[in-house]
Amino acid sequence: HGKCEEIKLPVEKVDVIISEWMGYALLYESMLDSVLYARDTWLAPGGVMLPDKATMWMCGIEDAEFKASRLDYWNDVYGYDMSCIRDSVLVEPLVDIVPPASIVTKMCQIKSLDINTITKEQLQFTAPFRIQVARNDYMTGFVVYFDVGFTDCTPPVWFSTSPRSPYTHWRQSVFYLPNALVVSAKDVISGSLKLQPNAKNHRDLDFQLTYTLKGKVEGTQSATLDYKMR
Repeated sequence: HGKCEEIKLPVEKVDVIISEWMGYALLYESMLDSVLYARDTWLAPGGVMLPDKATMWMCGIEDAEFKASRLDYWNDVYGYDMSCIRDSVLVEPLVDIVPPASIVTKMCQIKSLDINTITKEQLQFTAPFRIQVARNDYMTGFVVYFDVGFTDCTPPVWFSTSPRSPYTHWRQSVFYLPNALVVSAKDVISGSLKLQPNAKNHRDLDFQLTYTLKGKVEGTQSATLDYKMR
């Protein structure tokens, strides 16, 4: 037993590598790095990675009541104004169960990973997105979740951490907006999500979310927001 990068195996090559490396928002804690090291070091030609595919998805939600309880709480903590903490809470994505009824947009796939071929350097990226609004509502945040596939199995097997799928311990990652957006059915929200390991602690993730909403009610609105998953 030991770190993948430090141990020696009693064999030169293996035919199958199985690992549960997924973290919140798929890549939190950078555990995939070690799996890729094992693949490049020990997997025999034609060997199998399980899982071998992963996709990241994004959607928008209306969750004003819960957002207020999480953030407005700091305005009056047993009589003390601690609202200065609100901004630091806002920049940390919330990992929680998202009720399917709160989803106000269609789902958008933002990234696909092939574990057979992807490199460590490709695990930091900027992924574009284009999301269509599904109903008239307010939108208080973006949600990121993932699917994982075992496509070398017969038959192939996938499981999802979508809000519309059965519960998993990964839940979903919620990126709350400072202010709610007024959205209408068929509005389009386009932008990009940048993801990279934190410079001081590679297990943490830094995100930069850039979006533009072309809305029917309040016109065009744009923002660039930074988040830190710790």
